[in-house]
Amino acid sequence: MERTTDTGKGAGGPGEQAVLLAAGIADLAVTTVGAAFTSVRGLLRRSDTAELAAEAEQDLIARGRLALDRYTTAPPAHLEVLARHVIAQRDGDRTGDDNRAGDRDRAGVSDRIGDGDRIGDRA
Repeated sequence: MERTTDTGKGAGGPGEQAVLLAAGIADLAVTTVGAAFTSVRGLLRRSDTAELAAEAEQDLIARGRLALDRYTTAPPAHLEVLARHVIAQRDGDRTGDDNRAGDRDRAGVSDRIGDGDRIGDRA
């Protein structure tokens, strides 16, 4: 097997590519595990390990709660949101229209009385 520095797709057949891919994954795993062991060794040397573990536990519980809320709580139905918006808007219009509705009723009464009375009212 000839050693090449070219990482293109044309280097070797599918078997060689599979070997190179497996070697890359193994190298990544060794590097990651080595960094993790170094971090764990540094954590074990600390004097506040118990407090650090308690904080980590609280963080994990909070993350779990957020994840469950994100995936288990369904958003409200679109039509329900629209219906609530229409009801709130209608209720808002009713409270604002109370004064205007009274004006319309008085205008309607004067319309029913007849044109003669309105002419007399103007004079």
